[in-house]
Amino acid sequence: QAKYLAQIILVGAQVVGRAFMRALRQEFAASQAAADARGRAERPQSAAASRIIGISLQEAQQILNVSNLNPEEIQKNYDHLFKVNDKSVGGSFYLQSKVVRAKERLDEELRIQAKGDKEKGRKAET
Repeated sequence: QAKYLAQIILVGAQVVGRAFMRALRQEFAASQAAADARGRAERPQSAAASRIIGISLQEAQQILNVSNLNPEEIQKNYDHLFKVNDKSVGGSFYLQSKVVRAKERLDEELRIQAKGDKEKGRKAET
């Protein structure tokens, strides 16, 4: 009887293990599908810039407190926040570096948009 009990426990463990692995695979596939959908929503170059710089466009806009990509407003807010967070006036190097990264990300987005506008202009000429 102990032999049968051990077999029942072993088969039960195998069934539970298979079900767990199947659920894990489904969750991984759903996670990948969601990530792919987010990637398609964002332009490929913009998504690449977010990965390289390590900060999303939305996060960069929040850090520099800008709602649209206006170069003058970005520069003005950057200068102010960089000065306010300077360590010599009691600011935080961490926050200052966040401001720098946000500015880099927004500058990259402006460059991507300018490149896209230039390509649209070429296509319109042909």
